[in-house]
Amino acid sequence: QVNLVESGGGLVPAGGSLRVYCAFSTFSGGIFSNYGMGWFRQAPGKERTAVAAINWNGVMTTYTGSVRGRFTISRDNAKNILYLQMDDLKPEDTAVYYCGAKHRGAITEIMAGSIDYWGQGTQVTISP
Repeated sequence: QVNLVESGGGLVPAGGSLRVYCAFSTFSGGIFSNYGMGWFRQAPGKERTAVAAINWNGVMTTYTGSVRGRFTISRDNAKNILYLQMDDLKPEDTAVYYCGAKHRGAITEIMAGSIDYWGQGTQVTISP
């Protein structure tokens, strides 16, 4: 069983920056580097959608078009932490941000929503 805990959300003005975090832990001896990881978001009244994905060693990343060039996904396998650096934030980025883990997951399947474990989410609100 994998436990994912997001943090770092908050309220920032448009044009600002924010970094959200996802801490990975397990009681069954699972290894963070065995998982592809992704960030997703869900705005009020909308479905959850993929934002970014990263492979097990951080070499391969991909982004949804609306955030490409503004957001950066990264991971620290020594610390078991996934990051999402968000720059030039826009009001339409307002959502609950979730991290997801896929055992030996490729970035394409992660972006398609094939996830084994989800975190509980962290709220990101961008003021106009």
